[in-house]
Amino acid sequence: MQGFVAAGVLGALVGTAELMSRYRDRPSALLGVASAWFYVLLNAAASGGVLWLIRTFDWRFGSTSADQTAALQVLVAGLAALALFRSALFNVRIGDQEVGVGPNLILAMLLGVADRGVDRVRAKDRSQQVTRIMRGVRFARARVALPAFCLALLQNLPEQEQQDLATAVESLDASEMTDTQKSYALGLLLINIVGPDVLEGAVTALGEEIGEPRTSPGHRPQTRGRPDTEPLTA
Repeated sequence: MQGFVAAGVLGALVGTAELMSRYRDRPSALLGVASAWFYVLLNAAASGGVLWLIRTFDWRFGSTSADQTAALQVLVAGLAALALFRSALFNVRIGDQEVGVGPNLILAMLLGVADRGVDRVRAKDRSQQVTRIMRGVRFARARVALPAFCLALLQNLPEQEQQDLATAVESLDASEMTDTQKSYALGLLLINIVGPDVLEGAVTALGEEIGEPRTSPGHRPQTRGRPDTEPLTA
């Protein structure tokens, strides 16, 4: 029984890691999405099923020690979901695309369901975050400086993601949206990569370089008019 539990946990970790890689800006959002839990449990169940097959056919993978055999069986079963759900039995051409038919088709459908579930949960929150962080930021001044600053704060961002971001920013620049709309769209692009906290820190650091001056809460700008209080006279 312990072997099935270990294989299931390993399979669940594989599914969780894949989902987290798709929502790196806020992985905690997955906790409230039922479809994400279903995807993780499906990976765990697949690993348990593979372990049952391995033990049924007594596959030992060349090991002679009982302990080593048990460990290898659990390891193979736990990682089997990773290969099983990404395999295709054959390809079918639909229009100009080739679609793989097999377990990977089920995986794609489940990931699509999980994506839509997470997006529905996060849409309102992301909208509020972006409009708050990017308020007053001018796209014309931030289109180069803000992405460059955010990317410089990260140390291990793949080159391909940087190129994809640059392409998306160029597309925004060429669009017919207003400067404010472009600014909010730029914020969404950056949140997907660096997360809201890093983006907010970058916008605050750049300040007037990319937009209007920002004042801290409770700050009262100085005026040249009559002061609120006058000095006491004898």
